[in-house]
Amino acid sequence: MEGPYSARFPSVQSGRNPGERPFVGGLPISDSRERVEDGTFMTRFEHRPVMVDEVVDILRSVPSGTVVDATVGGGGHAAAILAELPRVSILGLDRDADALAAASEALMGFADRVTLRHVRFDALVATMHELPLDTISGALFDLGVSSPQFDRPERGFSYRFDAPLDMRMDRSAPSTAWNSTAWDIVNRADVDELARILRDNAQERYAARIARAIVGARPIDTTTQLAAVVREAIPAPARRRGGHPAKRTFQALRIEVNEELAVLPGALDQAIDALVPGGRCVVIDYHSGEDRIVKARFRHAATGGCTCPPGLPCQCGATPLVRELRPLKRRPTAGEISSNPRSESAVLRAVEKLAS
Repeated sequence: MEGPYSARFPSVQSGRNPGERPFVGGLPISDSRERVEDGTFMTRFEHRPVMVDEVVDILRSVPSGTVVDATVGGGGHAAAILAELPRVSILGLDRDADALAAASEALMGFADRVTLRHVRFDALVATMHELPLDTISGALFDLGVSSPQFDRPERGFSYRFDAPLDMRMDRSAPSTAWNSTAWDIVNRADVDELARILRDNAQERYAARIARAIVGARPIDTTTQLAAVVREAIPAPARRRGGHPAKRTFQALRIEVNEELAVLPGALDQAIDALVPGGRCVVIDYHSGEDRIVKARFRHAATGGCTCPPGLPCQCGATPLVRELRPLKRRPTAGEISSNPRSESAVLRAVEKLAS
């Protein structure tokens, strides 16, 4: 039985749009605003997919079957994959209901080749069992936050807008120890816990100073209040370099609220285990914490978890599951960075499943 975010679409002509709108990686880019009743404009969930051509090229050789887009977002990568690879279908996962609604619209032209589910990507195997689906031909993880999530003030992800401290990707998620919002962390965590979050999730150099300043300024209710507190906690010379002074603090809180780093290793392992021989897993990450995890899980799968000394023949009986695709680290082209500055920090890594 299909859930509320399943997609079974009527047959419509698919493929690349021949119209007059500009293209990015073969995908049409539409106006990202819509007029609301008071005559003002609101940002729709329009997200420009990063390194879309590279993703399609890597997946081009996978066997026929299902490709899991574990962070389907607005459907940009999925649309390109479906248009270029008629042998595959898409299982799209996302914890953000707004993203799924946008993906449902964006992928409407691909008939019965799309199924969407409102779940976090560490529910990949559980979702496969529900369908049921035994194996997959590919998996894509485009990590981080999409442009619409940053650009919608009410989501609380950005210091550019005055908004409540929310930062939940899934606003329907049940309460956790922090009640699922950034407000609870900012206003309830002690100094040591706040400093740990800032260091572990964002490598914040001034974690202790910022943590003490936050505790001293409580209650902090909005994004702009928090940004001002963080700015004042950082030494003046450091404020003048490296972007907005609160950038790392907001990143760290978002990661903590959504448990992004905590669930990533298990989700990657699930995807690798589910791949058929010749299937490929592609990950696009955006900061060093994510990249360390991706690199480590891919290396573990590529060595089979071998514990033997480097440079010596394996004696522990480890069996490699994948081969790492080269180059091991790929980055966006200068042209893509110029047209989409938010892609600048992206790193792409990929592996291919070996025959057992």
